[in-house]
Amino acid sequence: MTTTTQPNRPLLLSETLVEQLDWHWRGQLRPRLGGLTDLEYFWAPTPDAWSVHSRGQGLTEMQGGRGDFTVDFAHPAPNPTPMTTIAWRLSHLIVGVFGARVHAHFDGPEVDYVGFDYAGTADGALAQLDAGYAAWVAGVKAWGEDGLAAECGPAEGPWSAHSRADLVAHINREVIHHGAEIALLRDLWAHRDDRAGA
Repeated sequence: MTTTTQPNRPLLLSETLVEQLDWHWRGQLRPRLGGLTDLEYFWAPTPDAWSVHSRGQGLTEMQGGRGDFTVDFAHPAPNPTPMTTIAWRLSHLIVGVFGARVHAHFDGPEVDYVGFDYAGTADGALAQLDAGYAAWVAGVKAWGEDGLAAECGPAEGPWSAHSRADLVAHINREVIHHGAEIALLRDLWAHRDDRAGA
């Protein structure tokens, strides 16, 4: 177990939750995103995979985004849901996992899927991801033990009566599992059939 606290002192809940995510971020997820190229960022693993597109080029009737790039989505989502690109997965982490929660709980800028300025490059998306991660972790650390015991409130809709600790555990799960999906897409990209011609 990796920890930055004194070895003979039990971890506080706030430390445990932050350490769980930060260990994964520093030791696995963020290093796995190093060297991400624009070709890989936009690569569609299957035909009609949802992605981030230049405005007017999206695949779905609904498109989110206020800038030069938009993201595919549908409500309700089709069954089965389409495969997605790394660009789409990163946008979900940036907007729905970090951005909306930083806005709702830590007075960050307003963020939603419709009005977000999606990145048209891998480097741009990673900069947005890093900023969202840093803001989220700083906010969680500031809550401390008493803050984590409080209800997460109306921003979380039907889960409003759940504790902030429950919310943080949920965000940890989201980052870990979507990060694993992105890592798998990177592996598929590295072993794709057309790699010799790329």
